[in-house]
Amino acid sequence: MDAPGHKITEADDAYSRLHQAILRGELLPNQRLIELELAHSFGVGRAAVRTALARLEQEGLVEHAPNRGARVRAISEAEAIEILEARAVLEGLVARHAAQRATGPDLAALRAIDAAMAERLAAGDLLGVSELNSEFHVLLQRVAGHATAKRLLDRLQPHHVRYQYRTILVGGHAAQSLAEHRALLAALAAHDGAAAEEAMRAHLARVVDALRQVIDPAARRLI
Repeated sequence: MDAPGHKITEADDAYSRLHQAILRGELLPNQRLIELELAHSFGVGRAAVRTALARLEQEGLVEHAPNRGARVRAISEAEAIEILEARAVLEGLVARHAAQRATGPDLAALRAIDAAMAERLAAGDLLGVSELNSEFHVLLQRVAGHATAKRLLDRLQPHHVRYQYRTILVGGHAAQSLAEHRALLAALAAHDGAAAEEAMRAHLARVVDALRQVIDPAARRLI
């Protein structure tokens, strides 16, 4: 989010659009990012695109290969699993703190997202389920109020989003995710921090299993 009074520049606009295109899979892993083409597509100058690419490279979403220019960085299986393992620890901590702090309105808001996820699932809208799942986790972080955990998760989240749209398509994953959320909600409502942390860790451990089902075993890259 931009600071108050910050003027949105061409480079900001190019960064935001490139960032979303990568996260949503519109630009695929290993796809070349040609400055002139991107500048024409976004209606901005090449300098703005170059600045945006440099920023995305710092975040680990873009890489520069010798003699080949910029491209979307592919995440290896090992790295993706490491990210999930780190998230499991951090989000478990978030769940523990959320259980201690959750108010009636907080629980109502989390349950409303859960109910909306169930509606999307019944309609067969798996990407919609995935988007609401992200909202659920963001709200949980807000309820927890653990600034350090949130800051670290924000750095991991861009990489996670790149494959959550894949794992949500694995058979049964969305329905199982809803069941796990409800176990978490029960622990939150009981203000049982240990149970909430355990539920969150179990949830993300199963996401690792779902992730393994969408890995190309030959390339060892996310497909």
